[in-house]
Amino acid sequence: MDRREFLSATRARKNMPVASTPRGRTFSGLNPYNGAWTSNEVTHLLKRTMFGATKADIDYFLGKSMTAAVDELLSPVTPFPAPPLKVYDTTGAVAPDSNIAPGTTWVNDSSTDGTVNSGRKSSLKKWWIGVMLNQDRSIREKMLLFWHNHFSTQTEIVANAALYYKHLNLLRSNCLGNFKSLTRGVTIDPNMLDYLNGQYNTKGAPDENYARELQELFTLGKENNPNYTEADVQTAARVLTGWRIDIATLNAFFDATKHDTDDKTFSSFYGNTNVTGRSGPTAGDQELDDFLNMIFSKDIEVSNFIVRKIYRWFVYYEIDAAAEANVIEPLALIFRNNNWEIKPVLDALFKSEHFFDVLNQACIIKSPADYVVGLCREFQVQFPGASDIVKQYGMWGYLANWGATMQQDIGDPPSVSGWPAYYQIPMFHEIWINNDTYPKRNQFSDTLIYTGYTRNGSTIIIDPVSFTKTLSNPGDPNMLITDALSILYRISFSQSAKDQVKTDILLSGQTNDYYWTNAWNSYIASPTDMMAYQAVYTRLRDMYKYFMNLAEYHLS
Repeated sequence: MDRREFLSATRARKNMPVASTPRGRTFSGLNPYNGAWTSNEVTHLLKRTMFGATKADIDYFLGKSMTAAVDELLSPVTPFPAPPLKVYDTTGAVAPDSNIAPGTTWVNDSSTDGTVNSGRKSSLKKWWIGVMLNQDRSIREKMLLFWHNHFSTQTEIVANAALYYKHLNLLRSNCLGNFKSLTRGVTIDPNMLDYLNGQYNTKGAPDENYARELQELFTLGKENNPNYTEADVQTAARVLTGWRIDIATLNAFFDATKHDTDDKTFSSFYGNTNVTGRSGPTAGDQELDDFLNMIFSKDIEVSNFIVRKIYRWFVYYEIDAAAEANVIEPLALIFRNNNWEIKPVLDALFKSEHFFDVLNQACIIKSPADYVVGLCREFQVQFPGASDIVKQYGMWGYLANWGATMQQDIGDPPSVSGWPAYYQIPMFHEIWINNDTYPKRNQFSDTLIYTGYTRNGSTIIIDPVSFTKTLSNPGDPNMLITDALSILYRISFSQSAKDQVKTDILLSGQTNDYYWTNAWNSYIASPTDMMAYQAVYTRLRDMYKYFMNLAEYHLS
């Protein structure tokens, strides 16, 4: 029995349900949360909605009410991040982008050279890590990754990096907006047209790729009974004929000569809806709107499907009968009643007793992005500044490579379905941890806490002393351990475990707390005394290494 099963069983014994009550780990629902608002609840909220929870962010939101905190997280006001820059070598390119000066952005240039675009895709991934590291106090970047996983595309397949950047901006711009509008935008997004062959979809040779994924992966799901048919996929492909990419302008356009102008009749699942065939320059838009209106008329199916994906991303992977009745169905109703606006759904979820239920805390295994970026943010690892973008991008690339090594290569999910951790039954998030990835996670944290990573004369490394200085009372070994764990961990350490860490590491086997207190105070009194500094540095380094090597550190 794992930890969650144990807690669920304990709770069930205390609250024995009657026979008619749906089976569940927890029976909490969307009633507004009115419990304690401490660093525990703030940290839980931030680790789910951002990449890690820094002490500064925890302190900031502790000064607000739960309602105000959620409101701010769901209302980003900072400008979009500046675009990625040219930090790549074009040696070997047939048509090098000499018109783009090093250190300036390439996102508006339409180069089709393979070597150039390879460098740009690498630049894009590094930049994206930098955006995560420097995110504002909002959910925007976490939502961008959610939609990137949902509307999955791959840089390995999309030839033009500028199209990929535009695609990310489309997702970022609409991440908290209207889902139906976002779906429409993605459908004729040049990046998606390239990825799923929409640009080759013609009346003479309809391509079914996007027509299938739009229904199966993006809106309806494949679990409905009844559901759309194979004939519906073929008919949908005919609706979507004629859309093309203008690489010179990096925009999509509609070519009426490539469009199927006949009527398109769908199956009984869609009520035998007929999309009237049209001709002329507006035919593509008109038929697309009719088609999407038909899909979204299956409002229960669409709302349930999307809400379940949101739930698995932010709350927990298992959706049992109680969660379905108490959370999924009410959230889906909110989604429908708000005309497919995303923000009201998130607002109700993050302010609910269910979200803050103890059984929904410390129960998700961190994704590699959460693990790598969150670790660096929480320990306040210092990266090269904008004055040296080559070093800066190099360090961001180091993190991107580690994420890929841990099986989350941002920009390149393994398939159009996204990462298996969010859909693969029954493992879901447990897929992130295996015999290959777990040692690599520890190798990453060991490297950053011991030697750091050096590139071109710059080093990124966890500074255990600087991090400890931010805590409330680092001279008290008991408070130090408690405060550090409150930031780094989402699962409680027993007092005996804390005492063991204190004795074995901070006190170096001694029994009196003043052994650490004196060492810390000596360092504070003489910060340039290297002996005093090393006396606290090595013990703090070993303690944080120990914390990061434990399995519990990987829980969010």
